[in-house]
Amino acid sequence: MATTEAAKFKKTDLIPIPDYKNSHRDTTVATVSPEHDGLHFWQFMISGSIAGMVEHMAMFPIDTIKTRMQILGSCPIKTAGVRQALQSILKTDGPSGLYRGIGAMGLGAGPAHAVYFCVYENCKERFERGHKNNPVAHAAAGVFATVASDAVFTPMDMVKQRLQLGSGSPYKGVFDCVQVVFKEEGFKAFYASYRTTILMNAPFTAVHFATYEAAKRGLMGVGVAPDSAGEERLVVHATAGAAAGALAAAVTTPLDVVKTQLQCQGVCGCDRYVNGSIRDVLRTIVKKDGYRGLFRGWMPRMLFHAPAAAICWSTYEAGKSFFQDLNSDDRSSRMT
Repeated sequence: MATTEAAKFKKTDLIPIPDYKNSHRDTTVATVSPEHDGLHFWQFMISGSIAGMVEHMAMFPIDTIKTRMQILGSCPIKTAGVRQALQSILKTDGPSGLYRGIGAMGLGAGPAHAVYFCVYENCKERFERGHKNNPVAHAAAGVFATVASDAVFTPMDMVKQRLQLGSGSPYKGVFDCVQVVFKEEGFKAFYASYRTTILMNAPFTAVHFATYEAAKRGLMGVGVAPDSAGEERLVVHATAGAAAGALAAAVTTPLDVVKTQLQCQGVCGCDRYVNGSIRDVLRTIVKKDGYRGLFRGWMPRMLFHAPAAAICWSTYEAGKSFFQDLNSDDRSSRMT
């Protein structure tokens, strides 16, 4: 009997023996594996930060023209269209006037877009719940992303727009503007337009992301496969981004006019609003300039957002591709 029992336990093939070496290797790979879409979220942040800075710095002169046009009716700068606004800027401030405030944009765009794309990718993964290409999930993720990023960007956006008023602006530069505004108007002045910005950017981002994802799928479905050459994928991202940016910009122009009025109030002769409510600003604009005043700057706004979105998305996707290849090489080296 004892011999039989001993024989049983000698059948070691019946007893699973863990391979501690391989087990340790698998655990190590799992702890460093990318979290979503083949990337770590810090890699989304870096890609988004670079994309945001490239986008806004490249298109900054158009943004300056748009800001000048939107303060008409309350600020004594008498221009009516894109050409007139450009001529006015060049006449009073020279070519450098087109870039006044770009330092504030540089300080704000990088961190804000890092937060923007990281939150978007995180929320997109959670909201899709295994159902890819869900436009509602894309729109909702975009709304969450803009609420977070605008909290970072709004103060520098206010500084940027006040400096964009040109030589009539009382500020010498970015840090001078921050100091003077904080001293004379308090911290709340930096977030005077935050509510309006959220109300503008929530629908803007919802339309933007839903349109971008849909346009990207559509373009890939008519001839550009997901595994096609990098140049073709770049064209898809740029085209889809341009379409999304133009449509979203057109829809939200009235709220962008309100935002500009709130951020520039009391500067260069612009109106100051007692309670800072959106309704108060809308009434003032309509009273002084009619309903067309709500669409001032729509053309440069679209001229800004269409190429800006194309630049941003193509840069962002290029950054993602770079990190995906890097992570793939890293995983391969760990497995060997």
